[in-house]
Amino acid sequence: MALPVKQQVSYWGAAAILLIAALWLLGDVILPFLVGGAIAYFLDPLADRLEKVGFSRAAATVTIAAVGTCLFVILALAIVPALARQLGQLIETSPQIFNRLKDFLTTNFPQVIEEGSVVNDALVSLGQTIQERGGALATTILSSALGVVNVLIFIIVVPVVTFYMLLDWDKMVAKVDSWLPREHQPTIRQLARDIDRVLSGFVRGQVSVCLILGTFYAVSLMLAGLNFGLLAGAVAGSLTFIPYIGAIIGGALAIGLALFQFWGEWVNIGIVVGIFAVGQFLEGNIITPKLVGSSVGLHPLWLLFALSAFGTLFGFVGMLVAVPVAAMLGVLARFALDQYLHGSLYQGTTGQDDPGPQDAEG
Repeated sequence: MALPVKQQVSYWGAAAILLIAALWLLGDVILPFLVGGAIAYFLDPLADRLEKVGFSRAAATVTIAAVGTCLFVILALAIVPALARQLGQLIETSPQIFNRLKDFLTTNFPQVIEEGSVVNDALVSLGQTIQERGGALATTILSSALGVVNVLIFIIVVPVVTFYMLLDWDKMVAKVDSWLPREHQPTIRQLARDIDRVLSGFVRGQVSVCLILGTFYAVSLMLAGLNFGLLAGAVAGSLTFIPYIGAIIGGALAIGLALFQFWGEWVNIGIVVGIFAVGQFLEGNIITPKLVGSSVGLHPLWLLFALSAFGTLFGFVGMLVAVPVAAMLGVLARFALDQYLHGSLYQGTTGQDDPGPQDAEG
């Protein structure tokens, strides 16, 4: 006999409270395990494919780990220093960018940039702030990033966690499946499949989209001669994960830098605009439909809300768990709505609204 609904709700509610408390109190401690688990989840389909072609699970895991280590070394030695260098150069160049913008507005829109206007005061203040504190700002950004995501965690703990979780992923899934309540096992399995479908369709697909677009933007902008092409491409690619916001910020950054560097050379500026136009066309019509699909079921507004809410409540750890939790809650909400629409609360008692013979005559 199943437990009463009220008792089940109390148990699941207690489990949810414990999970929230763990995220709140142990965020920094569980961070490497969350990151390692996310990477293992992302790589599990690749390990499964290697097993299908004849690899053992251990051999597939070792192969993936070796390739991942090589890619990490290349990233650490070649790309990260270049990004840091371009970030420093951009901060040093920022006062010149604001001065040129001010001169442009003064020439073409004198009433907007006249002395004492809001726009003029804002530009002057912003330029002075960047010039005086730009170096400190860059140092703070880098030191904060290193503080949130400790280098030793990613070099030692996260790869180890990822390796062992990827090696035993199928065993862990089977073990958790064996703990499911027998009476509710089919329903929970179906919900788990739906959650996995949403996550695999969105997270794995969207990460692939970010990598493809980031590489496309960075390489194309550098070939176009944009001084900060690698940085602009990395920003545009990484922010593609956030619906609409990524394209707006990345495009505005690259086009703004192109206007500063190529002012008067309209062909070069047009090339930069064309690169982002091609990138958005490929993303919307080819890359995203192919890798993410159109029936993922994770609405952009729901994703933005989850990122904002969990980021505010739990910081960086909250940002990491926002998407999987949003996917899980979305699936559970659709399941609850389906149960409601097929239940007596919505449909009422059968025949309740049908008048009987006496009622019809009366």
